[in-house]
Amino acid sequence: MLATPEKILTFPPKLRAADVAYDAIESMIVTLQLKPGSPVVESELVERTGLGRTPLREALMRMSSNGLIQQMPRRGLIISDIEAAEHMTLIETRRVIERLIAASAARRATPQHRKDIIECADKMLVAAKRNDLNDYMAADQALDHVVHEACRNPSAVAAVIPLIIKCRRFWYAFQHEGDIEEGARCHMLVAKAIAKGNEEQSAKAADGLMDYLESFARKVIG
Repeated sequence: MLATPEKILTFPPKLRAADVAYDAIESMIVTLQLKPGSPVVESELVERTGLGRTPLREALMRMSSNGLIQQMPRRGLIISDIEAAEHMTLIETRRVIERLIAASAARRATPQHRKDIIECADKMLVAAKRNDLNDYMAADQALDHVVHEACRNPSAVAAVIPLIIKCRRFWYAFQHEGDIEEGARCHMLVAKAIAKGNEEQSAKAADGLMDYLESFARKVIG
């Protein structure tokens, strides 16, 4: 069963309306509620999310600029296709940025960040053991929010977010080839290293997570 909009929109109150809209649309794209190649209908998004047109339009503009949504002649906005053949280079690029983000988060995270990071990763483990894909994806998204805030590197975060969304969608589309518990374990290793403030270990754990995603992608593509 796919996540409901109500569940998608459960985020910290400090997020701006446009950020909430972005996360809501991201969840719909990742879980294939908005299918690759399908048109983006603004009125439908307003109804499904309960959000206003202004934050939704801002979110759509951001997604258009990073390639998640495409402007097509005579067709308007559509959801970008899943490019399986290009997925390996996507992971290659993401690996470099994730190492930087993890190390930066280990160095700059506040005590509250470190606590929240472990809690999010623990929720991923619990969801994985229950094989609850909706809760797993929600916890994964929440973990990214905290780590990205903790790293205090907006340019790295802006660069990695579209790559993360494409990786999530790829994983969701081919989840039958994946190991949800192994994915949760890899995330927990990253979380623990960041929580300890160990930059070198955090970068190494981020590499381990990318190794898992690369192995999964090779199984799908090959």
